Order: sequence, then C-alpha cells, then structure tokens
Amino acid sequence: MNTTIRRLITTLFISAGLVAWHVPVNAQQLGKDVVDAWMQSLSNWGRWGDDDQMGTVNLITESTRLAAAKLVRSGVSVSMAHEVLVNESVDNSNPYDHRMTAIGSSPGPWSGDYIGVSYHGYAHSHLDALCHRFQDGVMFNGYPESDVTEEGCANLAITAFKDGIFGRGILIDFPRMMDLDWIEPGVGFTPDWFDQWEEETGITIGSGDIVLVRTGRWAMREAVGPWNVATDSAGVHASAVEWLKDRDISMIGSDAALDVKPSGVDGYDSPVHALVLVALGMPIFDNLDLEDVAQEAARQGRWEFLLTTAPLRVGGGTGSPLNPIATF
Repeated sequence: MNTTIRRLITTLFISAGLVAWHVPVNAQQLGKDVVDAWMQSLSNWGRWGDDDQMGTVNLITESTRLAAAKLVRSGVSVSMAHEVLVNESVDNSNPYDHRMTAIGSSPGPWSGDYIGVSYHGYAHSHLDALCHRFQDGVMFNGYPESDVTEEGCANLAITAFKDGIFGRGILIDFPRMMDLDWIEPGVGFTPDWFDQWEEETGITIGSGDIVLVRTGRWAMREAVGPWNVATDSAGVHASAVEWLKDRDISMIGSDAALDVKPSGVDGYDSPVHALVLVALGMPIFDNLDLEDVAQEAARQGRWEFLLTTAPLRVGGGTGSPLNPIATF
C-alpha cells in the first residue's frame, strides 16, 4: 500500500478511535470523581519526607546519573528547545520580548539586548516547577496555595532543581510508531499506547527515567500553520498517569503542553497536569521541540540518551525557560 495513503487511512482511524494496524483505542470520557480518586491513590505525598521540595526528581540518584553518562557513545548532541517565538499567534499570546539595547551604530564597543517572556502556556519551551499547579487549595506534599504570594513560591519553587537535571532521557515517538508525520489533535495517549511503544522498541521504562512524548506538534505547525493548541492538541490521557507512576519515572514532557485537549475528563481541563504536578510531584517539560532529536534517534536506532538541562535560578519561580540537550 502506498505510504501516503496508509498514513491518511491511519490518521482517519485514529481520529475515529478505531483500531487499524494495531492502533491503540482512545479512552472513553471519564468522570471528575475518577480523577479525584486518582489524586489520592497515586499520591507521592510524604514519600520523601514532609518537607520535601523535589518530588520525583529524588528518583534521579548518583547511580542513575552514572548509568545515564554511560549512554553517551557517539557524542552527538541535539537541542530539544524550540526557537523562541517573537510573533503573536493563535498558539502564542505572549511572545518573547527581544530587543537590542546597544548595536553596531551605537558608541560601542559593546552590543547588548533585552530578553523577557511570560513563558507558561503553549508556545515556549519551559519546565514547570511543582508550585505551578494547585488542586483544591493545595500543592504537592500538602503545601497550601497561600504559600504562593506576590513574592513568589515559598515552597516547591524552581530553585529546588538548581543543581540541574542529568539523567536517562527516553523519547517516545508516537508518530513514528504509527508511520505518521504527526498525531492529529484531540488524540489521547492511553496506557496501551505506552505498552505498544515498549513492545515495539524493546525498551522498558524504569525508575528515574525522563520521558519525552512526541506528538509531532511542530511538524504539523510547519505544514499547516499555528492553531489553538490550548483547545485542540494530541497528548497524554489521564488514564495513563497510573502507568507512569508504576514505572517510577522522574520527569515527563512533550512537544505540546502534555495533556490531550479536549481532556476527556469532566470537570478537568488539564487533568494530567493536576495529577502529575500535585499528586505525583513530577515536574513537566512543556513545548519542547522534539523534531531534531526524533530524527537523530531514528538515524541511530536509539531512543535513550543522556538528558542534561538546568533551569534559571529564580528564587520563588514557578518554572523556567530552558534548553534541554540530548547527547547520544
């Protein structure tokens, strides 16, 4: 069968929630009570002590760092941050403010510039701190939302990760698994998607791993232009969070804002963010650009690599822009 025709048919089957060529089936709509129960049953509160600030990043240990370092074989490094977007669009209501403060025609001898951004949302590559999300008035480990004031986050701020992230990165490339350029917006990744990926790649995700999920969002944007990712995006379905908890991963991220949109959960716009940040205590990489790393991973036939990054050391910060690097 012609590849283009197969991709078209597969996309139609995925969009319809049907099974074709072992395409996983989308989950049914969930009630708010189900996710409310998962907020309790999946909780990591108290696991690393009542005063813990790092959540699942505690699972990145000296031994996991040493193991991750041994993944470097070719020495090829790839950025996983998207080029900063300076133009307003339907998926970028807060563009980067980049302007020059000194240029070649100024007295010199220096050039300079200013960079500013409100980075949360659906456009800019960043890391969510654990204080970024409340649920029913509390954050991870039971810290009250009142800890976040005009001065910033008194607990669970981005500075908890000031020593940087150094671990085993795992790229889950769902479009490649389905022989597609991207997964259509609105498709949710349920546990069977992750099971199928492990089966096909032979990789078992384990404790301390950093999991990055590619939807092909940037490839689609390049092909068809910007769209409202906030309301229509492929992503992780809430039913997969228990799977992630069972694997004991340390961090998760995607090339969009992680949650499938619409969420498929009554009463929750972003249930995966709520479960991951508040119940599990797991930081989230949002809006990474996984196109280049996907190409390199496919070229090498390797879906694991050393992942390194470090957030800005902003006291009280709810997150940070950053540039994660995959080194093979």
